[in-house]
Amino acid sequence: MQKKRPWGLSLLLSMLVLLLEAAIALVVSVYYGFTQESPNAGGGSSVLLLLALPVISMFATLVTGLLSVVLVLPTVWLSGVLGRRFGRQEAWWWTPVVAGAVSLAVVGVAVALAGGSGAVAFAVGWVLTTAALTVPALLWRSRRERVFGPVILWGVVAVVLTTVLGGVGFWTGLLQEYRPPALTSADVVGRWTDGGGGAITFTPDGRVTVVDIDEDLDAHDDFTEADPKGGDDRCSGQGAWTYEPGPGRWSQEVRVTVDSCAFDHWNVGGTETRPTLYQYIGDPDSGDLYRLTKAEASGW
Repeated sequence: MQKKRPWGLSLLLSMLVLLLEAAIALVVSVYYGFTQESPNAGGGSSVLLLLALPVISMFATLVTGLLSVVLVLPTVWLSGVLGRRFGRQEAWWWTPVVAGAVSLAVVGVAVALAGGSGAVAFAVGWVLTTAALTVPALLWRSRRERVFGPVILWGVVAVVLTTVLGGVGFWTGLLQEYRPPALTSADVVGRWTDGGGGAITFTPDGRVTVVDIDEDLDAHDDFTEADPKGGDDRCSGQGAWTYEPGPGRWSQEVRVTVDSCAFDHWNVGGTETRPTLYQYIGDPDSGDLYRLTKAEASGW
């Protein structure tokens, strides 16, 4: 009979597995972010991430320790109880069953706090959470000696393999990195609206008409039916505009000069089929944007 692993080592093993799973999730989320519309093109965020690694590591250690005690340990205990209650021995397959039940509760609470989600998103979240909880719980139950070495080895291999597969996906074109649409002056011509009553109309002769565009971007609130203008200061007027393509898609701008308005340029975002003009709200690193979407030609 194999000797039972000390509780402290089981806890460390669970934390190690959760850290490796978090690393894989981070790689996947970064790659997924590359495919999604994003206003940021520079590497500043990556530099900040590297500088913050010591703090992130400490935080991750505390979180994985907490998750091990709050989720993994109860899963191991309950699977053992059910195994002894309904069988002669603690069958391993009780672990994923219990993990699925625990994950269902965790995902359900998360969805409720987030205000709801679609059935597909809920199912995907449940499956991923169940898998993430099952692996450390199974290893916690294991009586194998010298398990830390193989876990570290195969965990690092999984992280590296995920990174390589993602890179190959982008290199082969299977995954497409997001890039802003390449506009021309002709594409800018037309009426662009913020969905809350504000609009900018660009004409082919370089003239522009601004109606109720939000200038108080730092205090910008979401539009509501009761307050369609968000309660912010608005400007209106007429002036001139120019399109500046810049050296690449990320640097193209639409410059607007209106005496009664403080803003002077708009960045280009969105997609080829649905381009947008945007300005940052507050800190650019926050990712909060004030967007204008081009109206249909019939609405100009």
